[in-house]
Amino acid sequence: MLTLTVKVSAQNELNQYLETAAENNPGLKVKFNEYLGALEKVPQVGALPDPTVAFGYFIQPVETRVGPQQAKISASQMFPWFGTLSSRENSVEAMAKAKYEVFEEAKSKLFYDVKSSYYNLYFTHQAIEITVKNIDILTSFKSLANIKVESGSASSVDAYRVQMEINDLENQLALLKDNVYVLSVKFNSFLNIEVNSNIKIVEKLTGVPLSDKQSALDSVLLNNNTLAAFDYQIEGLQHRQELASKEGLPQFNIGFDYTFIGEGNSTASNAGKDAFMFPKVGITIPLYRNKYKAKVQEVMYLQEAKINEKSDRRNTLTVLFESGWKDYQDAQRRSSLYNEQEELAEKSLSILESNYATSNIDFEEILRMERKLLKYALEMQKASTDKEAAVAFINYLQGN
Repeated sequence: MLTLTVKVSAQNELNQYLETAAENNPGLKVKFNEYLGALEKVPQVGALPDPTVAFGYFIQPVETRVGPQQAKISASQMFPWFGTLSSRENSVEAMAKAKYEVFEEAKSKLFYDVKSSYYNLYFTHQAIEITVKNIDILTSFKSLANIKVESGSASSVDAYRVQMEINDLENQLALLKDNVYVLSVKFNSFLNIEVNSNIKIVEKLTGVPLSDKQSALDSVLLNNNTLAAFDYQIEGLQHRQELASKEGLPQFNIGFDYTFIGEGNSTASNAGKDAFMFPKVGITIPLYRNKYKAKVQEVMYLQEAKINEKSDRRNTLTVLFESGWKDYQDAQRRSSLYNEQEELAEKSLSILESNYATSNIDFEEILRMERKLLKYALEMQKASTDKEAAVAFINYLQGN
């Protein structure tokens, strides 16, 4: 139960940072606003053309049988071929969905960047703790060496050697602390908050292992946001091809004319009555066929290009997945290896320390083993963070 509580707490901490990044990151807001802007195109292209209204005034009235024509007003509305507007809407809507997948891709990439940066911070904090611990160990060795020097059973060189090791580690510790600040600035920039904001780092990473390789790869090829965006773009081009074909069909114009007739000398029964003509019907005849054929052919080429681009992206994703999976397996192996190596180094160092206290073994052996202990401790933490980073990368490829 305690382990489960630690896992949930650690995951919740990281999830809160991911939520903050999703809400605040300006780059992500750019992608989302582009998607919203694309959605607004749907009602634009689905509307009929604006009607045309015209008014004419006869400066010199034209005499007719029923009286002089004084003014004329007309209105007309153009109607495209049946299904043209829906094809436009469907094309733009599919492209808007592609924009949404681009936004989801950007969000997945942002989450991966946040996780990767968080894991780097975790490793640096762990490295600081390990380095401080090793400085303490070397300090105890220095005390032991001084005691032996004072008793005449060891050379002062032993104390000098251990002090040199301590100096090197203190320099490394200062560099690690500088790295913490740089990594913190980078992490907070992803969240778009104050660069000096405090970051809570968990004591231990407890990530969820990946499923089997084939299932993970299938998930990448099925759920990747970039591939989904290509699907919607191809769908949009299909509707655009339909639109190009329908634009080569006639368009209809329906309207009316209303003519104002003045009083004249006519004795006809309808003398002086205004003339109203409805409907007035017109048709646009697409005579120049080459341009419409070219439009259809253009879209067909674009479709073929998108299909090939999607295929190329699938190949790239497969390569990226294989690389990420290799890193994941390598991190697992290194984690097990260095965990065992660290335990053996601790036991060896304890034995060497006891032997040095009671005999005159070479002090260099103790320092050499202490260096190995430091190396294995750092490598084990690096393997742990590399494993989590590999999982985060594969999750990013899967669109999670």
